[in-house]
Amino acid sequence: MGHAVRPAASSTTSTTRASAAAAVRRRLPALAAAAGMVAVLGVVPAGAAGQEQDDTAKPAPAKTPVAVGYGGAVSSVDADASAAGIDVLRHGGNAVDAAVATAAALGVTEPYSAGVGGGGYFVYYNAKRHKVSTLDGRETAPRSADQKLFLGKDGKPLPFADTVTSGLSVGTPGTPATWNDALKDWGTRSLGQVLRPAERLARDGFTVDSTFRQQTADNQARFKDFPATAKLFLPGGELPKVGSTFRNPDLARTYALLAKKGVGAVYKGELGRDIVDTVRKPPVDPKAQRVVRAGDLTAEDLRVYGTKRQAPTRTAYRGLDVYGMAPSSSGGTSVAEALNILEKTDLSKLSDLDYLHRYIEASRIAFADRGRWVGDPAAEDVPTEGLTSQRFADSRACLIKDDAVLKSPVPPGDPNSPSAPGSCDTRGHAAPTTYEGENTTHLTVADKWGNVVAYTLTIEQTGGSGITVPGRGFLLNNELTDFSFAPADPAVHDPNLPGPGKRPRSSMSPTIVLDGHKPVLALGSPGGATIITTVLQTLLNHLDRGMPLVDAIAAPRASQRNAAQTELEPGLWNGPERAKLEALGHSFKQNPEIGAATGVQRLSGGRWLAAAETERRGGGSAMVVSPKR
Repeated sequence: MGHAVRPAASSTTSTTRASAAAAVRRRLPALAAAAGMVAVLGVVPAGAAGQEQDDTAKPAPAKTPVAVGYGGAVSSVDADASAAGIDVLRHGGNAVDAAVATAAALGVTEPYSAGVGGGGYFVYYNAKRHKVSTLDGRETAPRSADQKLFLGKDGKPLPFADTVTSGLSVGTPGTPATWNDALKDWGTRSLGQVLRPAERLARDGFTVDSTFRQQTADNQARFKDFPATAKLFLPGGELPKVGSTFRNPDLARTYALLAKKGVGAVYKGELGRDIVDTVRKPPVDPKAQRVVRAGDLTAEDLRVYGTKRQAPTRTAYRGLDVYGMAPSSSGGTSVAEALNILEKTDLSKLSDLDYLHRYIEASRIAFADRGRWVGDPAAEDVPTEGLTSQRFADSRACLIKDDAVLKSPVPPGDPNSPSAPGSCDTRGHAAPTTYEGENTTHLTVADKWGNVVAYTLTIEQTGGSGITVPGRGFLLNNELTDFSFAPADPAVHDPNLPGPGKRPRSSMSPTIVLDGHKPVLALGSPGGATIITTVLQTLLNHLDRGMPLVDAIAAPRASQRNAAQTELEPGLWNGPERAKLEALGHSFKQNPEIGAATGVQRLSGGRWLAAAETERRGGGSAMVVSPKR
C-alpha cells in the first residue's frame, strides 16, 4: 500500500510535522515558477468545439483557465465577469472594487447561480494592515419562522422539490448589503461606479454558451410556470440558442436604480417592496398545475437585515496560515479541521492510494463534527475555536487507520472537551448528513497593492426559487432550504433547524492562505456541501502534492461527506486507484462534476497568477491586468 503513515510518538510526529511544513514552504517558489511556465506555454480554452450555433451568432468571449501578469488578477467562471473586474483594476480600483464589479456581472451572465436576490460570504486580505476580515452576507429567515417552517400539517417534512420552488424558501437577500458594506469598509469606488460594467452588460447583452442553455433547459419546466421568469429566460417559449445574444434590460434598470439610490432601495424602498410582494404572493401562471407556497417575508425583515463583520477562522498548516469563513458558514471550520487532522502526516510522501484514503477519511470526520456543531452562532452555541483547534483534530485523527475504512455516519466528537492525548473521541451519537443543494459561484481577485478577495455568492439551487421579481430582472433565492427540515436523528441536537431571523448553515468556503504577512493564494468554489471537499482537495493537491494551481483545480475530485458512499468524478471513477480503495473498504458512486473552483496566486516580482477550471461548467476565465509591466 505504498508509504503507510501511522500515528507515532509525539517526538516523531513533531519531526514529521516540521519537515512536512518546511518542505511545503521550500516548494512554494518552485510552484510559483511552474505556474508561470504553464501560463507561458498556454492552455487550450475548454468547451469551444461542437456547440450548437445560432445563424446570427457572434463569437463567444475566449475563456482561458490560467493567466500570469502584473497589475492584479481576476478569476471567475465567466469571461465577461472577469473582464468587468479587470476593467475596474485597470482604472485604479482595488481588489474589493473589482470583486463587487465581477459579482455584479455574474448576476447578469450567471443569473441562475447568483445575483441581487441572493447572499454570500466575502473574505478580504488588507495588504497594508496585514489583516484578514470577513463579511457574512448570508440570507436570513423571516422573523416569523420557527422549527416547523418546512413541516406539513402532519408534522412530516414537506417534499424538497415543492419547497424549493416557492416563496417559503426565500430568505432576506444579503448580496446588495454585502456589496455596499465591502465598498464602504475597504473599497475606493462607489457602488454606482463598480456597477457600470454589469449595467452595460445587462443592457447590451452577452453571448449564450452551452452551459447557460443547459441550465435553462434543466429549469424549463418550472420557469414556464412563472410569467416573469418565462418572459426573461424563455422568450417566445423557447430556450436561448448557443451563440445568440441574451439581454436583460430589467436588470440593467435595477442596477441603475441601485447606483442612484443605493441599497436602501432594497432594504427600505421600492425594490424591497417588489421583493416582498413577490414572496408573499408568487406570480404563478394561472394555467400552471404547480402548487406554489407563499412565503412570509416582510418589509420589516428587509429593514432590519445587516451583514455580520466577524473574525475569520484561522489554522496553521505546513507553516502557512489558512483563513476561512466562520459560522454561519461551515466552510472555514470544516476545512480547518480536516487540515489539522492531516497535519501530522507528510502527504507529499504518500502513494496516490494512501493520500486519497486519508483525505477521504479526514473529510468524513470533519463532516460528522460539522453536522453536530455548526449553525448560526446568533442562535446556537457554536464551538468555533474548538473545532479549529489542533488538540481536537488530534483526538479525531486517531480514528483513521491504514488498513480499514470508517463506517458512516461517523459519530461526532466534542470540541468543547476533546479526549486526552492518545485516546480517540468517539463519544457522540451518529446522525446522517442532511441534504444541501449544489450550485453557487465563486470569484477571486488580487490587485497591484497585494490586497486579495475570495468571494462566494449564491441563490442556492441552479435557478434559485425559479421566481423572478417582475420588472426587476433577477431571480429570488431558495436559501432557506439549506436549513434541516427536521433533525436527521431525533436523539441528536441539530444546530441547523429554522428559526426567526436565523441564517441557514452554508458550506461556502472562500479561503485565503498567507505565508507570514504575504498572500500565497486565494481559493473557493461552488457546489453545495461539495465546496468544502473541493477547496480542501485543491489545497492539498497544491501545497502537499506539488501541483501547479491550475492543475490542482483541474485534477479529478472525490467528495466524502459522512455518507455511506464517496462521490467520484469520472477521472477517479475510471482510474486505477478506485479498485484498490474498494478493496480497502471504500464504497463509491459517480458524480459527473464536483465544484468549479477559481483561485489567484502570488508569484515573484509583483506578478499574479489567476487560475480557473479547464473543463467544469464549460471552463473558467482567468485574467490579469497586463502580461507585461
